[in-house]
Amino acid sequence: MSMLTPPGMGGKYRITGDTYPRMRPPRRRGRLVAAVVASVAALGVAGWGTLQLIDVFTGGDGSVSGHAADCRTKVAKAAPVKALPKPATITVNVYNATTRSGLAKQTADELKKRGFKIGDVGNADKQFDKKVKGTGMLIGPATALDTTLPVLSTQLTDAERRTDAARKGAALDLVIGDKFTSLTQRPAADSAVTKLTAPEQVAAVTTAKKKTC
Repeated sequence: MSMLTPPGMGGKYRITGDTYPRMRPPRRRGRLVAAVVASVAALGVAGWGTLQLIDVFTGGDGSVSGHAADCRTKVAKAAPVKALPKPATITVNVYNATTRSGLAKQTADELKKRGFKIGDVGNADKQFDKKVKGTGMLIGPATALDTTLPVLSTQLTDAERRTDAARKGAALDLVIGDKFTSLTQRPAADSAVTKLTAPEQVAAVTTAKKKTC
């Protein structure tokens, strides 16, 4: 029999007043604390993720256009390349050091078509006659090493290059050797000349092709 059974029915206790005991389980504070901690952690992760997305779209500088600006900055900061002399400003003497006749004139005519100025044309002197075993030799003053010689070498890429400190004038010599067959194919030579004489133009085209931002 229940201890709260009303009197007269065998109960031991009597309930008085209008307040009754509430029969419910105790609060589970452990679960409540865990839920709060989980919520805070979730908010923290969400906030961190948001910051990461902002960095991606702004390039880390707080601006939405940061990525595009970064691309423009890279292009603007590219180190300028020194333009070399154009073929029209370079005079070339063409000499034949082989036993095959007509090579000097034939080569000089082709160089003229490609924009070079032509100086002397003929047979090589005793210093080089029948002594150039490769395709050819390019000779110029010391100042030509990093200026006009590289431009002329685009026309005969495997030719040997030489400079002479005692040489006077700016003209270059192209001495044709035993293994010479022809100048470098014109499309490849023209492309190489453009890279040397108009590097800004080449850089602009390359940037336009590769820019993805």
